[in-house]
Amino acid sequence: MSASELHPFGGVPALAALAWRLATPLLSASTAPVGGGIGPRHWVVNAQVPADYGRLDVASHIAEVADALGLAGPGVGMLTAAEVDAAVVAEDDDVRVEATVGLTRPVWAAAPAGECEVAAPGTVNVVAFLPVRHTDAALANMLCTVTEAKVQAFLDGGVPGTGTASDAVTVLCPPSGPAEPFGGPRSEFGARVARATYAALRSVMATP
Repeated sequence: MSASELHPFGGVPALAALAWRLATPLLSASTAPVGGGIGPRHWVVNAQVPADYGRLDVASHIAEVADALGLAGPGVGMLTAAEVDAAVVAEDDDVRVEATVGLTRPVWAAAPAGECEVAAPGTVNVVAFLPVRHTDAALANMLCTVTEAKVQAFLDGGVPGTGTASDAVTVLCPPSGPAEPFGGPRSEFGARVARATYAALRSVMATP
């Protein structure tokens, strides 16, 4: 697993950024706007942008951040309006979750059409590290597991919504070795990821 590095910018290309430089490429499953999908990734970036962020060339923007940090090869790029220097970390056995959490714009996933707004910069970004290889299907399932744990944390924390309009999740594991076939919340590592995700998010929520 790789620890995150905090890089203050104070302007272009970001206000600040968390970066994970992976010593060797890891297999990633991600919902991020840049580097999403499933495949090997060399780095992960979670860049803080202003609340009124309006750039549509997100891939170009992430490329600017990666270049400023000296990151090479394919990576994952996420954006958030939350303060990345307030990132939270939780571990469960040999699983680690790091998250940036902003709770000012929660939404209900199945809101009526008239209540849907243009997505603002994502405010809840989760990065999870697994110690063993998982199949592609298990990694995809793990994205669902993180999301389910996030919703549970929101509900138990009294937050009126299931997330924010553009949250992102990234799960990483070694690219080789015997592959775990399951990633649901009752699988061995899915359960750990769920508990760590829940603990990380609840740590920044007031108990109702």
